Amino acid sequence: MKQYPPERIRNIGLFSHGGTGKTSLTEALLYATRTISRMGRVEEGTTVSDWDPDEHKRRISISLSIVPLEWREHKVNLIDTPGYFDFVGEVHSAMRIVDAALILMDATVGVEVGTEHMWELAEAHRLPRALVINKMDREHANFTKALASARTAFGNRVVPMHLPIGQEKSFQGFVDVLSGQAYRYTENGALESTAVPDELVSSLDEFRTQLIEAACESDEELTLRYLEGDEISTDELRAGLRVAIASGAVVPVFVSAATALKGVLPLLDAIIDFFPAPGPTSATRADGQRIELAPDPSGPLAAIVFKTFADPFVGKLSYFRVYSGTLRTDSHAAVPQRGETERIGQLFVVRGKEQIPVGQIGPGDIGAVAKLQVARTGDTLTDPGRPITLAGIKFPEPVFTVAVFPRTKTDLDKMGTALQRLLEEDPTLRVGRENQTGETLLSGLGESHIQIALDRMARKFGVQVDWSLPRIPYRETISVPVRRVEYKHKKQTGGHGQYGHVFLDLEPLPDADFEFHETIVGGVVPKQFIPAVEKGVREAMEEGVLAGYPVVNVKVTLVDGSYHSVDSSELSFKIAAAQAFRKGQAAAKPILLEPIMRLWVTVPDTYTGDVMSDLNGKRAQVLGMTPGENGRTTIEALVPLAELQRYATELRSLTQGRGTFRTEFSHYQPVPQHLAESIIQQSRARQAAVAS
Repeated sequence: MKQYPPERIRNIGLFSHGGTGKTSLTEALLYATRTISRMGRVEEGTTVSDWDPDEHKRRISISLSIVPLEWREHKVNLIDTPGYFDFVGEVHSAMRIVDAALILMDATVGVEVGTEHMWELAEAHRLPRALVINKMDREHANFTKALASARTAFGNRVVPMHLPIGQEKSFQGFVDVLSGQAYRYTENGALESTAVPDELVSSLDEFRTQLIEAACESDEELTLRYLEGDEISTDELRAGLRVAIASGAVVPVFVSAATALKGVLPLLDAIIDFFPAPGPTSATRADGQRIELAPDPSGPLAAIVFKTFADPFVGKLSYFRVYSGTLRTDSHAAVPQRGETERIGQLFVVRGKEQIPVGQIGPGDIGAVAKLQVARTGDTLTDPGRPITLAGIKFPEPVFTVAVFPRTKTDLDKMGTALQRLLEEDPTLRVGRENQTGETLLSGLGESHIQIALDRMARKFGVQVDWSLPRIPYRETISVPVRRVEYKHKKQTGGHGQYGHVFLDLEPLPDADFEFHETIVGGVVPKQFIPAVEKGVREAMEEGVLAGYPVVNVKVTLVDGSYHSVDSSELSFKIAAAQAFRKGQAAAKPILLEPIMRLWVTVPDTYTGDVMSDLNGKRAQVLGMTPGENGRTTIEALVPLAELQRYATELRSLTQGRGTFRTEFSHYQPVPQHLAESIIQQSRARQAAVAS
């Protein structure tokens, strides 16, 4: 594949709700441009985009895929992305490096929750975008309804550039709104001119006027000429529309039936004619100064790693986009975020799983390199002598957590390394350890996300694990004070014996985890043994008498005791103190505490009542409701962690995927008695099973 200057490159992301045909459209574009000789099918697992075994197994896109093609002396880098929310991290990576977004809609459905979500993300990234109403040849396809749903959701800047001629089985062509020309597909798939159908004349006039007005508004001189009734040439209108689309003032709508190869090449022509080429970007120098970088092949090197694949045999494969300068095979690049320098080996242009070796990648283009040692997704590759840093990639925070358990000793030995390799591939995953329970925790964007990640770990790295919801890190405390709890540890076995004797006071301590004091008078417990008393208490607090959970919020005071001049030792007093504490906790009306999370959940106003009702069923304490933009409300509440372990799935179901939430730890509070009894029984049963 030859090198192209930036002005002849288009970097286009394909985004949508799941199942609208992004991968099929990508495949159709490849076939229509003769990049491939046979058109694959998603159902058969034969498409260029979906090349991963997990994608073949599930018949859905899981990872983004780079699919370059050449058309009209231009290179178009298509980025096909997953449509299912569990894999939205791939969308964030793609949106960071594309210059425009194609958002697909299903002609039989119209705007769906995924359509709205992709629009919002494109808006946040300030991306020019177009809507493609796909599946126009399917039963129940309805362009009018689909367009109306888009204009209702996104406003009147959504304007058709193509109007379909027919729909369902009779979908046979389109009217180019800007030129006013109609085209019909012949039996061999070619386009031929035809008359505009009578039923489309009024729509054509309406939308053509909107396009002309939008094009003229981008240029003051054109606006004056238009208002004066002067004729505006097609070339002038095209130039004006390019500006309007780039600014987001117009969102053009196209139609297609990808699997029938209809509307495919006209869409590609529009991408080249109306979507922007790579332009300047901002960066930060080592001294903190912000600079603007032009897409100049001779400029300072600035590239961003936006995707990493981990391979057990060849190591990492890193996808990158160059914004300035030229990255060359067998060179070196600095990674400012890591403070280190990478050796750059063989560069590739990738098309799905195909890797095409190249000598260099210039500004505006996308490539890949294997075996980077330090650079991670979101990092910058730059000149070692003049480092600059590009803005990274902001990924969504995980919302679903599981505990993972290796199946064998071999799996245990390899699990840590394998999990880290997963994190290299997918920055939306997190790995941690719950100190209290000792569980290894894996967090992601949903149950499917976690399961597919673990399947990938088994396939790529040979590590088999099971998972479950994490154990809740309950704690124990006391509810009443107890005084002068006595325990005497006395043991005589010949020679030196053991002797430790203590009296402890225990008191609730709401504002701190633990305090230890002593009020010994007259040396009844020698000072050298007092640290052993505190140590014994602390060790006893690690497993409470109620259910084996750590004990917190307790003040312990050593008030009295006795010792033996020969048999007393640190060990004896540690044992005595631990036993006295356990005895005292049991007498101080112990209670179970549970972690409480502060929850912020944002939903469309129409779902507020359902979400509030659901929260009430989760023992939530609602703190307030804050109206937001676009008809959305944020509810703030305190909710027990035990009620939120599957909340990502539940909220998605409750709001048809339109709700989002985040949490942070707030505090611990007592578990209601009727729930505590069951938790205590389960914990004791688990302890008994471990002991046996």
